[in-house]
Amino acid sequence: MFNEQRQEEILKVLREQGRVSVEELSKSLKVSPSTIRRDLEEMEGKGLLRRTHGGAIRERKERIRGMKIFLDTANIEEIKKATEWGIIDGVTTNPSSIAREGKDLEVLIKEMTNIIDGPICAEPVATETERIVSEAEKLAKFHKNVVIKTPATLEGLKTVRSLSKKGIRTGVTLIFSSSQALLAAKAGATYSFLFVGRLEDVGQEGMNVVRKIVQIYGNYGFKTEVIVASIRNPLQVEKAALCGAEGVTIPFNVLERLIKHPLTDKGIERFLSDGRKIPK
Repeated sequence: MFNEQRQEEILKVLREQGRVSVEELSKSLKVSPSTIRRDLEEMEGKGLLRRTHGGAIRERKERIRGMKIFLDTANIEEIKKATEWGIIDGVTTNPSSIAREGKDLEVLIKEMTNIIDGPICAEPVATETERIVSEAEKLAKFHKNVVIKTPATLEGLKTVRSLSKKGIRTGVTLIFSSSQALLAAKAGATYSFLFVGRLEDVGQEGMNVVRKIVQIYGNYGFKTEVIVASIRNPLQVEKAALCGAEGVTIPFNVLERLIKHPLTDKGIERFLSDGRKIPK
């Protein structure tokens, strides 16, 4: 039996019983206990279960709310196209993407809210708590769907705490470690934006950090959602989903590539070719 088949059998038992033991799996699958332990370790790394002394239990399911896809852009045409496809849940922006559009911020955000009924993340341009809060309150008045993004700094955390008490949704951005994400959740953030792409640019395994954050939030029942950011390719989206992240924020070109596959194109060509041969 191959590793994939064996692990699928382990998942089957977990779904039925809620927990498994190394000893029982070793007997039923006819492999050594050490092989089962390796399987459980690998499966835990994928977020499929949680190891316990002598076995494993199902990973907590109460955090699963569906995979959100945020479009990382301030371009109105891109937002229109993606919304027409029916697959995005919100939009994330930053001062750089806003500046590229050359429009008044309020006008731009209101255009977005007329297109999509979902979170629109906007970021104040300030570094001190009082100024961030002041700008954030103005942004929040633009529309009920506006979410305020602040960086993972002490000033940012103070801002999140202040805004959360006022019922304003927030997202902590530029997160690169599980400890930063933990503090974001403690402060009351709605979303934690982990920059996986930038971590991998400097040789770190970004998805390992995603797994840690998902587990930490699950351990303590934090309601903060893990959003994987700085996505560069479709494979990272797949990995984020396997890790149990609540969402990703991706640029338009990556969103387009998610649906494309050469075998799909080849299949369509064949169907069309065969279809033309059908007598009319």
